[in-house]
Amino acid sequence: MSSQVIPAFPKTFSSSLDLWREKNDQLVKQAKQLSRDSRPSLRRQQSAQNTLEGLRELLLTLQGLPAAVPALPLELTVLCNCIILRASLVQAFTEDLTQDLQRGLERVLEAQHHLEPKSQQGLKELWHSVLSASSLPPELLPALHCLASLQAVFWMSTDRLEDLSLLLQTLNGSQTETSEDLLLLLKSWSPPAEESHAPLILQDAQSLRDVLLTAFACRQGFQELITGSLPHAQSSLHEAASGLCPPSVLVQVYTALGTCLRKMGNPQRALLYLTEALKVGTACALPLLEASRVYRQLGDRAAELESLGLLVEALSATHSSETFKSLIEVESLLPQPDPASPLHCGTQSQAKHLLASRCLQTGRAEDAAEHYLDLLAMLLGGSETRFSPPTSSLGPCIPELCLEAAAALIQAGRALDALTVCEELLNRTSSLLPKMSSLWENARKRTKELPCCPVWVSATHLLQGQAWSQLKAQKEALSEFSQCLELLFRTLPEDKEQGSDCEQKCRSDVALKQLRVAALISRGLEWVASGQDTKALSDFLLSVQICPGNRDGSFYLLQTLRRLERKNEASVFWREARSQLPQEDAAGSLPLYLETCLSWIHPPNREAFLEEFGTSVLESCDL
Repeated sequence: MSSQVIPAFPKTFSSSLDLWREKNDQLVKQAKQLSRDSRPSLRRQQSAQNTLEGLRELLLTLQGLPAAVPALPLELTVLCNCIILRASLVQAFTEDLTQDLQRGLERVLEAQHHLEPKSQQGLKELWHSVLSASSLPPELLPALHCLASLQAVFWMSTDRLEDLSLLLQTLNGSQTETSEDLLLLLKSWSPPAEESHAPLILQDAQSLRDVLLTAFACRQGFQELITGSLPHAQSSLHEAASGLCPPSVLVQVYTALGTCLRKMGNPQRALLYLTEALKVGTACALPLLEASRVYRQLGDRAAELESLGLLVEALSATHSSETFKSLIEVESLLPQPDPASPLHCGTQSQAKHLLASRCLQTGRAEDAAEHYLDLLAMLLGGSETRFSPPTSSLGPCIPELCLEAAAALIQAGRALDALTVCEELLNRTSSLLPKMSSLWENARKRTKELPCCPVWVSATHLLQGQAWSQLKAQKEALSEFSQCLELLFRTLPEDKEQGSDCEQKCRSDVALKQLRVAALISRGLEWVASGQDTKALSDFLLSVQICPGNRDGSFYLLQTLRRLERKNEASVFWREARSQLPQEDAAGSLPLYLETCLSWIHPPNREAFLEEFGTSVLESCDL
């Protein structure tokens, strides 16, 4: 408020207090009216900023006078209103808010002549000095508790829980002794009620205490869910749900309860909570994602894919801007979910990829192919494409998506479309590889930022070979499989120079071995189809040397030896292979496109053939 409205030297202190209180009440009403304002967001923000400036001017006027107990309830109330409105505007609790809190506490001590002019006490010490003062006037308590609740909000938002615990213990007196249970301390805290004639406040201490209680119960429940303390998480989340829980937070709480129950082996009860989350009527993406996980656990593929389809739709919907809130609410005290958290629903493209990959894994190749093509159009149509290795929580990068898409198209019988996708990928990646074998030793330098590139290109040639094979073009198929193998045998899995997550995923020894096996067996099958069993035998033999115990390679090797009437060699090989443990159960650690390729070379009658062959070998030995 300007000096023209509030005189610097009022005739009577009492009349000036009445004037200042009226101004505070007017500004508070303006701020509360903003939540019902239908004007565009920018204009509401500007109105809120103007209201905040008015409160600041009023505060400066009050703080320009000597600290006096009669004026402190109004001064502290105006200070609280400034902090609340500013925090609402910026949607954060910045460090400079502590200066406002500190100034308010210093004014309380100055009014009681307990503060030295050059005192350098920190906030913890100031709170202790203020709350332990024996001469603290009762009329200050409501405004002081409101200021304390804002301090608690700041310390909770910055994870200074030990400081918060000490403050609550001091506010509660000796009733809770030295308990460090924040939920118990918050429940025990009973702020004094505001007098009917007290100046208006945007949010009183009781309201802020309820926000703190619910927010801490949420934070604690979410953290316990992530760390696996499921019974404790349930208890904390039930506490949060019973508190001052706004709809957007209630959706998270119900979803988290559903996650708890799913992980505890009770998927049916989990679905009940997820249904309640969807009934709340706000963002439904998170419960839909969790519902897909529950249906997957139940083995209901149709319901799982339906949930994922609805998830994609939910994430693609545009949401209108929210109403301006002039209060501190629970959401502002909750951190954003970590990408690895079960409460992170991701983006539309990530949801689309999850739907596409589940369709591919569950045998719905036609649907998978369409979803992958939509996804690639969505991503490649943007201004940037992501070739850098992603973290596991963000899903595969563009090249791996292309490989998965090509695999889905081949699975769906769309070999020509698969070749188009592969050609696009090669155009984007092949230029990063050395063109001559003499330059291969420098490949690591040229692909330092893309250590997976040789594997991507090799896998692309493998998929092109499979596409040509589907089109009965043996010459082209053999050429692609050979190019794949040439690249793969130049790629060294033992290279420890780069220890990125992508190397662990894409260039691990297991993945490279399985990729080589897939290429060798695929080429061997083409040799068989063209009547060149001797060449096929060489590839099948190499596949079992690379992966001893691989039963697919053993099947094709034994079958080829039998066709070539080399029964003695087949018997010797079978005896050696029988003593080796299978080394093919690595599907969970392999990229999806490679899992799909391996499924194509898996003979359906493998076990029956191996058992029959073993029986015939044993019978010949008995003779």
